[in-house]
Order: sequence, then structure tokens, then C-alpha cells
Amino acid sequence: MDDDELIAAVANGDDAALRELFGRHAPWLAARLRSVLAAGDVEDVLQETFLGLWRGARGYQPSGQAGGWIWGIARRQAALFLRRRGPVAVAAAPAAITEDPAEAALSRVDLDGAISSLGPVGSPDRQVWELMFVEDRSVAEVAQALGIPEGTVKSRAHRARRRLRAVLQGGPE
Repeated sequence: MDDDELIAAVANGDDAALRELFGRHAPWLAARLRSVLAAGDVEDVLQETFLGLWRGARGYQPSGQAGGWIWGIARRQAALFLRRRGPVAVAAAPAAITEDPAEAALSRVDLDGAISSLGPVGSPDRQVWELMFVEDRSVAEVAQALGIPEGTVKSRAHRARRRLRAVLQGGPE
């Protein structure tokens, strides 16, 4: 079975398919995650990654490489892990994240400021951003959850990405 077929099987509750995907992808994911996480934290993030895969398998659209989709989940899980752990985790992570822990803390402040530029918690753009990019939900899932058309979700997501990019790059929104 190829990866797309395995993900479809996972969506139907097949534990063996999930184990097969883990066997295929965990080694290279762990290697990549070690560049941004302390070695002891990689296993936790891998576990959360494959739990995220299990939860999101029904929404998977085989339009590209499955490994890229899985890596996207792993990246988000690593970011969530570091965010939950706070500055201590950033400072303890390998130098590949940043050479200077003070720079990492400053980057976090910038990220928090950028996120606040989306509006207060519960505002339309921020809701879409949180559901799509933090919770890794599809456009259809976000539209259903918020009771709005998919086109509205896409335009809000585009506006949120554009605003975040502008704030993080120090340019005009």
C-alpha cells in the first residue's frame, strides 16, 4: 500500500495502517525534529504528530506527497510543544533554532504580537487562523464549525496570513 492508501485506511480506523505509516515516517521525522527540539522531546512530539494524523486522516486530500502533509502536522506539533513549554524549551532546544536564546525569546514576542494583530480571541480572522493553522482543520471543517461558506474561510485565512506576514516582516499590513 502507498501512503495515500494507508492514510485512507487510518481514516477508517485501521491501527495497522497507522503503525505502518509510523514505521515509514517516524525515523526521518525524528531526525528533522531533532534540529528544532531537545532529544528528549522528540518522542513526545512524534506521538502527538501521529495522534494528529489519526484525527485528521478523514480530511486528508491526496494532492501531493503524504510525507509533506505528515511533516506539516509534525511542524505544528513541535511549535505547539515549544509554545506550551515556554522560553525554557526554546532555550533548551538545539542551536539550529537560533544561535542566541535571547533572539528566540524576541521572536516569540514578535509572534505573539503578530497573532494579536489578527484581533481579539474570538474575532473572525483569529478564529479561522486558530482552527486552520493551530488545530490543523481543513477549510470544509472550519466552514462547518463556524457556519460560514468555504469561500469566506479561504478569504479570512488569506487575510490572516497576509497580516501575519506583514507584521512579522515589519512592513505595512
